[in-house]
Amino acid sequence: MATGLGGAGGGAGPYGARRARAAGRSAGRPVGRLTRRVSRRLSAWLLEDTASRRAEPKPPQGGHPWWRVMCLTGVDYFSTLGYQPGIAFLAAGALSPLATVVLVAVTLLGALPVYRRVAEESPHGQGSIALLQRYLPRWRGKLLVLVLLGFLATDFIITITLSSADATAHIIENPLVPEILRGHRIGVTLLLVSLLGAVFLRGFGEAIGIAVGLVGTYLALNLVVLVVAFQALLGEPRLVLSWKSVLAAQYPSTPVMVATALLVFPRLALGLSGFETGVAVMPLVKGLPDDDPERPEGRIHNTRHLLVTAASIMSVLLIASSLTTTLLIPAREFQPGGRANGRALAYLAHEYLGPAFGTAYDLSTITILWFAGASAMAGLLTVVPRYLPRYGMAPHWALARRPLVLVFTAVAFAITIIFRADVDAQGGAYATGVLVVILSAALAVTLSAHRRGDRRAAVTFGAITLLLVYTTAANILERPEGIKIASFFIGSIIVTSFASRATRSFELRVDEVILEPAARSFVEEAARSGQLLLVASNPAPRDHLSLREKERRARELHNLPRDVPVLLLEVTVTDASEFSSTLTVGGVERDGCRVLTVQSPSIANAIAALLLYLRDHTGRMPQIFFHWAEGNPVVAMLRYLVLGEGDVPPTTREILRKAEPHPERRPRIHIG
Repeated sequence: MATGLGGAGGGAGPYGARRARAAGRSAGRPVGRLTRRVSRRLSAWLLEDTASRRAEPKPPQGGHPWWRVMCLTGVDYFSTLGYQPGIAFLAAGALSPLATVVLVAVTLLGALPVYRRVAEESPHGQGSIALLQRYLPRWRGKLLVLVLLGFLATDFIITITLSSADATAHIIENPLVPEILRGHRIGVTLLLVSLLGAVFLRGFGEAIGIAVGLVGTYLALNLVVLVVAFQALLGEPRLVLSWKSVLAAQYPSTPVMVATALLVFPRLALGLSGFETGVAVMPLVKGLPDDDPERPEGRIHNTRHLLVTAASIMSVLLIASSLTTTLLIPAREFQPGGRANGRALAYLAHEYLGPAFGTAYDLSTITILWFAGASAMAGLLTVVPRYLPRYGMAPHWALARRPLVLVFTAVAFAITIIFRADVDAQGGAYATGVLVVILSAALAVTLSAHRRGDRRAAVTFGAITLLLVYTTAANILERPEGIKIASFFIGSIIVTSFASRATRSFELRVDEVILEPAARSFVEEAARSGQLLLVASNPAPRDHLSLREKERRARELHNLPRDVPVLLLEVTVTDASEFSSTLTVGGVERDGCRVLTVQSPSIANAIAALLLYLRDHTGRMPQIFFHWAEGNPVVAMLRYLVLGEGDVPPTTREILRKAEPHPERRPRIHIG
């Protein structure tokens, strides 16, 4: 009776359950199809520009005048005026102007000469990372790049979050802004970061025209504020006398003041930002009509002019802003919660030029700070695809702009929340990223000078490198949050990079196969016999067998007819750390045998690519013959991942399986 009820009512028993599941599937099919359709469209939108970003970015034809490109770098460099004077006062107090003079000296005598040399040696915008990688090849160079990318990511991400936080400070401290916003610093900052991400999701074209307007307006307003501030100082000489009295009371002598300024200098080091960006945008700089594409002297000259002009302008503004804010603003206003905290020059604009001009200054500062975040985001979107996908250390979607924007925006959200949108709290992390990047550039040009035999330059740049080592170490010891964030980025980049490399290890990683005339002749003659047989041969044998003996043993082992031609294939591993390559196949005759020679980062990948090429270009199904490898298969797999060798036959077959979905079209693999 129970069975009958179940069968009739459908509420129990196997048949009722089956009907219920079928009905559920039928009802769910439209929803499932809609979900898949939306998912496909979303995926297509996110990965829209993947194909267009596979190649290295090409510079625009003609380029732009150097002073316009300087404005593009200036949205990052010059915007630090928004918060640098306040951070300098918190670090050095009344000694802030002298400490700023030390910063300017390091800028003009240290960072500027280094990056003038970097511009000369990397005229296509590769920057200090690529320059330093030249001296550490293979896996050491790749690991160095990953570490430096961690610090560069710290620099750029903190630029986004710190600039947005300082823009928020200018918003909520403006007297015309509603009081309700004052308790929502984090929320306003997250909104600015979100807007930045939204702009890049939609598309962010070349922004030099916008940058010129922003930088020109911002510098003009700062000049007005500083001129009025100096007029106020001239009208009240007692402020200068009071400042000198404070210095005399705190420091017994001038040498002590200089020594103290040197000690506190690392806290001001974020004022060195902008040089790496200046080199990265070199491809945008207009050179001379007759510039050599490989070494465009006109572009190099104009970029060096750009760096000198930007550093000179910033040096004057830094000293003037530090002096006026220190003398005119009460010390308590610099402290957290004070009206000058993170916005010292804006305080002077409101105090001496009224709320209307102050609001205009705030709007200009907010805009350029927000645009500095855009500059940093553009830098991240340029650097990551330049290195990680090319090394096989990022999935294919890392070539697309929009997924990267989402990732970087999420990280910026996390950093903003961790630091509670506090400008002062993020200064140490920002300085750490900036200093390590500049230190890598100084080390690179020192090694370059040493290689060239230029002893004077090597000593000079070596001294700058030692100074930057001290500055970086002091900054890290005093404000360890920077190295903690950088370590997080470095660890994340290394783990995800090698995980990606492992998961992509069985991809067909050959860009192109080129047969030299001798190799083409060997292949065509062998294909005319009706079969295309290849025997894998170790180019550096341990048993010292002749090639004739190797061919004889292969024919005997695999029962190959003596009247069918056989080609020996030798693959020499080059730099196993490289992910993809172009195969150039040579042909030589040795010991009466015909040998195809190839150099590649991976033996298995080279063999798989060559077999597919021969299949498509000869109309014959190639077959390759291996002998069994001895040893632990796990060790063999690790050798393949790191050294490009290992247990070649099964690895070759797996690469072919992934590259060719139809088994009947796969070249044949034989192991004996």
